[in-house]
Amino acid sequence: MVWTKVPDLFSFSLRQRLLLLLMLTAALALAAHAAIAVWPLPAALAWAQQHWGWTWAAPPPWSLASLGLSLALILPLLLILSARFMAPLLRLLRALEGAVLSYRDGDFSLSINATGPEARGELGDLLRLHNELGVALREQRQQLAQRELLLDTVVQNTPLALLLCDEQGRVAYANIAARALLAGGRSLTGSLLSEWLALAPEAMRSALAERQDQLFSIEEGGMEERFHLSQREIVLQGRPHRLLLLRRMTHELSRQEVASWKQVIRVISHELNNSLAPISSMAHSGAELLRRGQTERLPQVLQSIGARAGHLHQFLSGYAQFAKLPQPHLEAVDWSVILGSLAAHQRFVLEGELPRRGARFDAGQIEQALINLIKNAHEAGGPAEQVSLRVECPSRQHPQQLRLIVSDRGCGMSEAVLSQAMLPFYSTKRGAGGQASGTGLGLALSREIVEAHGGRITLAKREGGGMLVSLVLPLR
Repeated sequence: MVWTKVPDLFSFSLRQRLLLLLMLTAALALAAHAAIAVWPLPAALAWAQQHWGWTWAAPPPWSLASLGLSLALILPLLLILSARFMAPLLRLLRALEGAVLSYRDGDFSLSINATGPEARGELGDLLRLHNELGVALREQRQQLAQRELLLDTVVQNTPLALLLCDEQGRVAYANIAARALLAGGRSLTGSLLSEWLALAPEAMRSALAERQDQLFSIEEGGMEERFHLSQREIVLQGRPHRLLLLRRMTHELSRQEVASWKQVIRVISHELNNSLAPISSMAHSGAELLRRGQTERLPQVLQSIGARAGHLHQFLSGYAQFAKLPQPHLEAVDWSVILGSLAAHQRFVLEGELPRRGARFDAGQIEQALINLIKNAHEAGGPAEQVSLRVECPSRQHPQQLRLIVSDRGCGMSEAVLSQAMLPFYSTKRGAGGQASGTGLGLALSREIVEAHGGRITLAKREGGGMLVSLVLPLR
């Protein structure tokens, strides 16, 4: 730490010294005027006229001549006194100026030593506050340096590949994982990202060129490696930058895939057992009735077997439909035709007017999604006449979005159910015996359909009870 010594400044406060300077100025001005107009100048001129014959005479006391002579006499004295009085203050201001300039350049080590008389009064308080500011800035800078070091250590050693590029496409920052992925560990800073991508696999080049979040796969070491790409546009130091995050997803997706298959197997096994066990029991009962010749009860037994087999067929068809959802075929739709076909399957109340502007989507798939949602709304336990559908036209806030909103006045969902409601195989429906009666595929299938159209589905609690389910579709 460097200390700049300021000479003795003031034994009085600044206000006292200014008052003293004004009083001395007034006293000197009166003394000078009295010397010119009263004594000794008039007496000296009279003696010179008597002995030497001079013709000069003293000016009248309040004439311009006397006032001008007084000013000519007092002005040099005032300049000397003001310079004497202001010299310590000017030296202090120069010291403060040097300290502020060092702060501007990022050097907070300069402090001003204020001991003795100069430590009193307003300037002493100013010096103490200045030194306290220097100490606070030094501590904050040290803390920021430690945080930056910690953040850089974390970012450099994370397995997530991080790249920051400026608006010209030059790499401004790259961590260890990014350098290993793109340049074999060599430095990327300052080079064009396009130069390194020219050496990268085609899938990676295509993903980065599209400027949107996505999954892609490349071959590494003879094995397929899957990555998740996340891209954001940010402003750094007033300039636009592009932040790229590349995350390896192969192991995580493999674990999720295995967990999903296990869950599918558990659900299907549970449903098969629930259906096959009664079928086996009823088949045994039918055979026993036939052996006894009691054929009058056989139609009822066979009908029960057929019902359970039909339920099992419907259950397996739902899984097959979810697994084999085709790509949507986009075409212009007629709202009256869509809603008429939908009304033939499910009962609902249409709220508001239909939009005049047409839309393009796969009518069959969107109709299936709405059928699932309206069916869920009826099964929520509310009045059937409170199940409604509303088609919201694009607004100023969302000019390229179309919303289809299904609402009900049922029992709603808890926060725990809301967080998992759109997961495949998750169902809260219960049958008469307390067993799960739903497949948990209705919302999941609707979400798959909407996301295949480039949209999204949202769930929200309705004020006053019930649910609001919104399908948000992009206008094309």
